Amino acid sequence: MFSTTSSLLIIDTSTNYLSLGLYQNNHTDCLYEVAGNKHSELILPSIKRLLHQHQTTLSKLDAIVYAQGPGAFTGLRIGLGVAAGLALPNHIPLIGIPCLDAVAEQLPERTCVLAATDARMNELFFAWYNTQTHTRLSDYQVGSAANIYLPVGQHHGIGVGNAYGLEIELPVAGQNLMPTAKEYAALALSGRYALTEAAQASLLYVRNKIALTLTEQVARRAGQSQ
Repeated sequence: MFSTTSSLLIIDTSTNYLSLGLYQNNHTDCLYEVAGNKHSELILPSIKRLLHQHQTTLSKLDAIVYAQGPGAFTGLRIGLGVAAGLALPNHIPLIGIPCLDAVAEQLPERTCVLAATDARMNELFFAWYNTQTHTRLSDYQVGSAANIYLPVGQHHGIGVGNAYGLEIELPVAGQNLMPTAKEYAALALSGRYALTEAAQASLLYVRNKIALTLTEQVARRAGQSQ
């Protein structure tokens, strides 16, 4: 689908960090900074600066990659809103990458990886993976650390994600690492994730088990205002 000559803009606003990247010429230039609750203020100027630094424009992009969730609810909506807003007038396709897939991507060639991130409210977002075969061994889930168990048939594993920076006990040892745009770019380039028109792009919410497209979100808001 894509090659080393492709150009991708990567947007991840799923945490308290603003993570952006530009993939060009087989290299991803990453921007990773603390944003807190200021994603909406920082994201567009940062994207503009990133494109300017590389002397490129939106019209030259082959796709915009965005973090699909699960993650911070408001941050995810900001990220998708910006991605779609840039994509629509420039006829750029989007690629949604589940956040836990990107977390697991940091530990390649492992048969049992727990990707676990802080979901607040004493809960974690998590999923199990075989990163050797690029398969997910469980559903995307949310719950307490006490309710996370090794997948059936697995006896050993390793974990990764910011859950390992919390004072909790998890079923496998792991590293407090979170992905940058480099991991999102690698997954987008793998060809395992579909290109999507901006109006049909969706977010992955595991707490309420919904994934609304932008069109559906607009329809819902319209219905609530009536």
